[in-house]
Amino acid sequence: MATTPSTPAKKAAPATKKTAAKKAAPAKKAAPKKAAKAAPAKAAASGAISSFATQPKRKVAILGGNRIPFARQDKAYASASNQEMFTAALSGLVSRFNLQGERLGMVAGGAVLKHSRDFNLIRESVLGSELSPYTPAFDIQQACGTGLQAITAVSDGIASGRYDVAVGGGVDTTSDAPIGVSEAMRRQMLEVNRAKSTADRIKAALALATKLGIEIPRNGEPRTGLSMGEHAAITAKEFGIKREDQDKLAAASHQNMGAAYDRGFFDDLITPYRGLVRDENLRPNSSVEKLATLKPVFGVSLGDATMTAGNSTPLTDGASTVLLSTDEWAAEKGLPVLAYFVDSETAAVDYVNGPDGLLMAPTYAVPRLLERNGLTLQDFDFYEIHEAFASVVLATLAAWESEEYCTERLGLKKALGSIDRSKLNVNGSSLAAGHPFAATGGRIVAQAAKQIKENGGGRALISICAAGGQGVTAIIEG
Repeated sequence: MATTPSTPAKKAAPATKKTAAKKAAPAKKAAPKKAAKAAPAKAAASGAISSFATQPKRKVAILGGNRIPFARQDKAYASASNQEMFTAALSGLVSRFNLQGERLGMVAGGAVLKHSRDFNLIRESVLGSELSPYTPAFDIQQACGTGLQAITAVSDGIASGRYDVAVGGGVDTTSDAPIGVSEAMRRQMLEVNRAKSTADRIKAALALATKLGIEIPRNGEPRTGLSMGEHAAITAKEFGIKREDQDKLAAASHQNMGAAYDRGFFDDLITPYRGLVRDENLRPNSSVEKLATLKPVFGVSLGDATMTAGNSTPLTDGASTVLLSTDEWAAEKGLPVLAYFVDSETAAVDYVNGPDGLLMAPTYAVPRLLERNGLTLQDFDFYEIHEAFASVVLATLAAWESEEYCTERLGLKKALGSIDRSKLNVNGSSLAAGHPFAATGGRIVAQAAKQIKENGGGRALISICAAGGQGVTAIIEG
């Protein structure tokens, strides 16, 4: 891949008198024949475009990732912005893979919580890194699915031949959440700006005093007013998810991630940032007994509440990136391939007027993904299911095990069945690391790819639920 822009083409030499006269000469009778001969050339050009569009997709290699340790809200990264954090994660990736001055095909990512200053966030982060400034970038946003969707987008670009190397990821800060003015005040401020005369401007400005107000970001779904936790509590009750099972899953997540850190698994996946070298939320000594002492915080009004701060992810700050390329680009740079990004599927559910839970869209996405790739739910060596809440992971697995759910909701002929739970989130997941919304996808993809490499090959299923009743899923293998 070139690291500098291509050299401009040389200008054509001036035409001689002879050629100029020849060009200026009136068309001869034979001209129609020449036009007729030109037609096949036009068809050939059209055929070439069609051939490119239908050529086999290229394999997309996952070379590795880099993220900063995730921090709890208002702790280590309390003063860090989205741009600062994503630039830090991206710069760590550049350093690890010697990408200084490299012009990549694309960098894609996003944030769920953004200030107006975060305009063109990912491109600004590229310009703040040591990548070539000729590297293009774009932002996307799909709630908690943002990071995986960004990786899917650049993977598609590589597979189709548009470019050979790209980065996908995401970032979020809940500590530096945007606080806006009220709608009434915003409109009045615009009136001040539109005023034509000084007198009109003063008059409009005086009216601001009656319209003061701020708007704090709400932790709730716009369509229902319920928080994600309250929605998850409804689903937990529907599926009869037990408190003890949630606590077991949460304890295992912390213990697995702690063990992974201790054996050096994350050494080449994380860059220290602002004093943190490990995820701030991680509690390696967590246990079911300790978690059992916590009081429920979600679903209390429903009765028999089971969801606590211990089996739910905390508000978190952080950023992640993943490097993807063709096999040829990786070989040229001497970089080993961890795994391949095979396919992805996104689904949505009607959680407002329909029967579905807010965070159950992955249950719909996975069967489509499996069918398209000729696989069953059991054909995987690893399962990376995002732990927004322990109850959601367990409800998702219960749904796939339920013949009624699979036939009536998903339109399948039978249940997808059970998974080997010893293969689930083997190096810990969001309950331990935390969940900076848009950064979770990059963490999971990089983690799963390295697991496959360490395993000597295999296949991983990735599932991420998202606000708005959506879910993003993917398959990677090595």
